[in-house]
Amino acid sequence: MKKIALVGCGRISKRHIEAINETPGVEIALVCDINEERAKETAERLAVPYVTDYRKITGIDVISVLTPSGNHPQHAAEIAESTDATYIVCEKPISLTVREVHELFSRIDKAGKTLLPVYQNRYNPLIVLLKDLIDKQKLGKMYQFICNVLWNRNDAYFDIDWHGTQSLDGGVLYTQASHYVDMVHYLFGELVSGKGQGGSLRNLEVYDTVSAVMRFNSGIVGSLNTTVNAYKKNYETEFTLIAEKGIIRLAGTNLNTISHWDVEGIDRPDMDFKLDHIYGKGHNTMYEYIAQEKWDKFPSREDILSGIHLMEKLSY
Repeated sequence: MKKIALVGCGRISKRHIEAINETPGVEIALVCDINEERAKETAERLAVPYVTDYRKITGIDVISVLTPSGNHPQHAAEIAESTDATYIVCEKPISLTVREVHELFSRIDKAGKTLLPVYQNRYNPLIVLLKDLIDKQKLGKMYQFICNVLWNRNDAYFDIDWHGTQSLDGGVLYTQASHYVDMVHYLFGELVSGKGQGGSLRNLEVYDTVSAVMRFNSGIVGSLNTTVNAYKKNYETEFTLIAEKGIIRLAGTNLNTISHWDVEGIDRPDMDFKLDHIYGKGHNTMYEYIAQEKWDKFPSREDILSGIHLMEKLSY
């Protein structure tokens, strides 16, 4: 049984708590938050101890960093250096800048620890299916993709102190769409070039809307359009792949349905699934891989650096 400590008891911690509680082989042994009231409330609910300083964490196998985005590099590095935990899980984004992510990896390596980034779209069964088809060249040459992440975050969301700030949030590519930036790296490899336009239509410090075009080493070109300004609620997430031997379109709020399938020699698989919340089930799979020590299922350093490079380039 692997013991896990959660650092940060805010919004995303609830998804991690659910996923860990539903996964055999892992358990929450401790929580930490700089806000003692929040740490205490979470600890009492889980019947575990709490601390307000992550440097005091001991006897833990895995520490999950769930703090505000801009704090991830500092917190993950200091946890690696000051605790005896071997593995450091870090929620997206790993960093808001390429420089910081290089420094983070250097400090993690020097401490002899392993960084495990949270990019749960890699564990979406429909994305895993696409990856398998691409890797086995069953779709032939890849031509183009279109990815749209059309979500809503209301004014109350941006009332949370760090949301929408340049120093800690980074904007829509970092805080909402970073999973989809990682997804296209997972499917198509390293980025060659990317150009885009962004706007702060709601007068935030960061972009709430971005449209970007990209080209990858594999030759494929594609676009990513993302916003948090959809009317009332999340509208849709959709991904269309155009290849030599077929066209596939995934849709739904979290790419959980196959809305179009026309692939040479392959029937449409019956793999649609329902979601009970906006985050999907990828965190569950991630913790299953941790329990099973399947470390190769996590993003490569090259993918992470390439993704941060793209997000930084298009967001500042």
